[in-house]
Amino acid sequence: MPEVLIKKTGVITTILLNRAAVHNAVDAPTAKALADAFKDFESDSQAKVAVLGSIGDSFCAGADLKAISQAEDSRALQRQLKEHGDGPMGPTRMMLSKPVIAAIQGYAVAGGLELALWCDLRVVEESAKLGVFCRKWGVPLIDGGTVRLPRLIGLSRALDLILTGREVDSVEAFQIGLANRIVPDGTALKHAETLANEIAAFPQLCLKNDRMSAYDQFSMDLPEAILQEFRYGVKTISSGESLAGARRFEGEESSKF
Repeated sequence: MPEVLIKKTGVITTILLNRAAVHNAVDAPTAKALADAFKDFESDSQAKVAVLGSIGDSFCAGADLKAISQAEDSRALQRQLKEHGDGPMGPTRMMLSKPVIAAIQGYAVAGGLELALWCDLRVVEESAKLGVFCRKWGVPLIDGGTVRLPRLIGLSRALDLILTGREVDSVEAFQIGLANRIVPDGTALKHAETLANEIAAFPQLCLKNDRMSAYDQFSMDLPEAILQEFRYGVKTISSGESLAGARRFEGEESSKF
């Protein structure tokens, strides 16, 4: 069976980790398959939103530590890691132009948490558990976890999770901004795909430009970020998308009276 399954339904691409026997832990072939799947999504002009989910009882348990343990020594393990190209977990170094939603059931821990953090939004089942569980084993966050987690939930809360490796349930994840939606068990994928379709129904250039402006501002001071936002906005307006939207609004408002 392939490590990663891909389903295309209209403008939505669903990408599923398929290693349920190891709680969807990611080894090198799986990381490559995952990265390739998202590269294909990015290049697919028909695809608007992706959903990242998994088969089985867990979203992702992180890197496959059994596979890592087979390295002869630390130097052999280090040779498997590269500064450039795909991340150890696959797509975590990519900055896509289109949104990705994580559908999380069971455990999203260690590198699995980093995959979830890489996504734009996280739909989390009630019984899901998140955390930096790799703290116990001396395995570092190496797929953006120390960068994205503070940006999402703030440095103080992020350090609490990074330093303690403690478990976070769905309620706390929602309270601190780590989860965007809590849904009943067994429904994360369905709800994530519904949300993806809702997002895909909006005018896409405006949505994508506003999304990129939100990400770009992290590396800028306030005046530069405001100017960059303006530039993205002008691109959207110049495309004609805003004028078309204004005319639709006028027609809808007129029909109410």
